[in-house]
Amino acid sequence: MKHRRVRVLMPLSVGELYDYRAPNDLNIEIGHFVTVPLGKREVTGVVWEEARGSDLAEERMKDILSILPCEKLPEESLRFIDWVAQYTMQRRGRVLRMAMSVPEALYPKTPRTGYQITDRVPERMTPARRRVLEIARESGVQTAADLSAIAGVSASVVKGLAGIGALRPVEMSPDTAMDAPDWRHAAFDLTADQQAAADSLATDVVERKFAVSLIDGVTGSGKTEVYFEALAACLREGRQALVLLPEIALTAQWLGRFEARFGARPVEWHSDLGQGERRRNWRDVIEGRAQIVVGARSALFLPFADLGLIVVDEEHETSFKQDEGVPYNARDMAVVRGKIGGLPVALASATPSLESLLNAQAGKYKHLKLPSRFGGALLPDVELIDLKQHRPGPQRWISEPLRQAMEVTLAEGRQVMLFLNRRGYAPLTLCDSCGHRLQCPNCSAWLVEHRLINRLQCHHCGYTAMMPKSCDECGAEDSFKPCGPGIERLSEEAANLFPDRKVAMMASDTLNSPRAAAEFVAAMDRGEIDILIGTQIVAKGYHFPNLTLVGVIDADLGLAGGDLRAAERTYQLLSQVTGRAGREAARGRVYLQSHLPEHPVIDAIVHQQGEAFFALEAAGRQDAGMPPYGRLAALILSGAKAESVATFATELARRAPTGDKLSILGPAPAPLSMIRGRHRYRFLVKCARGVNIQAIIGKWLQGRKIPNDIRLQIDIDPYNFM
Repeated sequence: MKHRRVRVLMPLSVGELYDYRAPNDLNIEIGHFVTVPLGKREVTGVVWEEARGSDLAEERMKDILSILPCEKLPEESLRFIDWVAQYTMQRRGRVLRMAMSVPEALYPKTPRTGYQITDRVPERMTPARRRVLEIARESGVQTAADLSAIAGVSASVVKGLAGIGALRPVEMSPDTAMDAPDWRHAAFDLTADQQAAADSLATDVVERKFAVSLIDGVTGSGKTEVYFEALAACLREGRQALVLLPEIALTAQWLGRFEARFGARPVEWHSDLGQGERRRNWRDVIEGRAQIVVGARSALFLPFADLGLIVVDEEHETSFKQDEGVPYNARDMAVVRGKIGGLPVALASATPSLESLLNAQAGKYKHLKLPSRFGGALLPDVELIDLKQHRPGPQRWISEPLRQAMEVTLAEGRQVMLFLNRRGYAPLTLCDSCGHRLQCPNCSAWLVEHRLINRLQCHHCGYTAMMPKSCDECGAEDSFKPCGPGIERLSEEAANLFPDRKVAMMASDTLNSPRAAAEFVAAMDRGEIDILIGTQIVAKGYHFPNLTLVGVIDADLGLAGGDLRAAERTYQLLSQVTGRAGREAARGRVYLQSHLPEHPVIDAIVHQQGEAFFALEAAGRQDAGMPPYGRLAALILSGAKAESVATFATELARRAPTGDKLSILGPAPAPLSMIRGRHRYRFLVKCARGVNIQAIIGKWLQGRKIPNDIRLQIDIDPYNFM
């Protein structure tokens, strides 16, 4: 008798689908999580498809061992994983691993024991026992820990009451029930523009159709309130919704606004969660209890039981692009997930990416515009400080016009923000005697001094070291000097200029959790901080009501380096930074310090001409055949031996494909030629938009054995060119 055969996918970096026999008594279905034998191990996998046409000999066929006690991986998740793997040219198992990131969630958690009051009255009634019984009568089933804590007694009192039968043990859910968001809780009063945009999104949710909408609104225009109404529509429909945010720290203020609107918190998904929370939240998603999920890019791979809406907030942010592991852009993959599930996708930004903007202008996306700030607030005035005319002086970075503006603002009882996109004290440290620069031993990058923790640090591999007492090159002692400013050094200068004011820093390494972000935001709201000094993290959606002056210390930072999107990123970052000023009644002011006042990006920010800048940027990309008018893919070779990597790169170049609409750039050492001790060479594949770049790369690599000591990373649509 021939048994049914199915194919199982394991969350592994090697191998693909494996054929297994499906025992009749297990009633196996596509999507079931199962355990299977693989070699001498037992491995967890997912039943992916029927093994029709399987030619594996019957004697070699092995049985699926068991079905795990978990809901099936939804069919939409299966299709999404297949699509992402094919597009990114990665093994399906690697993509599946992102959807199975909490292995313990595949098993139900052990139930908790609660206690319920009975009719039995203790013969000896003490005040402590009376308090416990009164609480049990009023609040129903509670754990022993909760009963003892509420009653203010020891756990032995509860156990004693259970021992004599006055309390009865009852099995409880293993997790504490969460309050559900209520779409009727406290709706916002919207402007006419907001209401029109919200109605458009809500209609798409109710009609359950795939559509992409770009919410394009100036900073402070109320984009969040608009898509909150789409979330409300999703709740009314009884479906799940996902909101992607670019930074973990950004969730703090966002969660407060969400709770004010819906009366409860959403389910969170990010790296700062404990393993127990991740397990519970993953299980709540696949079982449909998690109604609204907010998370980082990885939340896109959660196994939603009935997803009805995806929102990508700050859709232009480069942190939605994952470079390591499986390289993907969560914004683009969110659109794919929406199409697979037949559900609407909302992209929100004050400075949309060129890709999204062109799609909206071409009619592929709905273009929902919010041209005015909410509540009558005005956009800030922007003034340019030409640093060639207003030099701050040696070892100084705050020009005199900016210092005067800070003095006036602080005297008015308002807050100031200084923006510099450099962490630490100084980006470079060199020997004052011989010029030797302190470099990471594992990367071709300079070590950054972090004076607050008294360490040198590499921002690429995490290497840290103490500041050396003497120079290895010339032997000079105490000769190392900082070059250039980081936010620590800028904070030092601000504190010297305004010694009676409270100065605080905000960066990814000082604000590394939602809790820390919430405390920081609360301190700003209470007026405990006068001068806020921050990196790019301060530009991402924060609302500080009393902040009216923003000073950009180095507006040119980021324009150099030859990056395809350098101008676009700088424009977006500066626009977002300027948008932090004057978001309430008092109008804001922004001062841009620049050595390049004539640069198109600086000019566009000063005169607030975003449309003109993006038109110029689009024309340049089109002339060069660069994305979004053309396609790019990067092939990065890395290995411990530079010679081996160079040799293999040369061999690969000899067989590089050619064509009229295709060009292969490289091989060449990457700008960061070594990271984490691995030497790096890269190719850049450039082709016309209609060309199947994956097929070209696949044919190029077909039959090529990659040496064991060399790693090949393929990045379709690269954002990082370092």
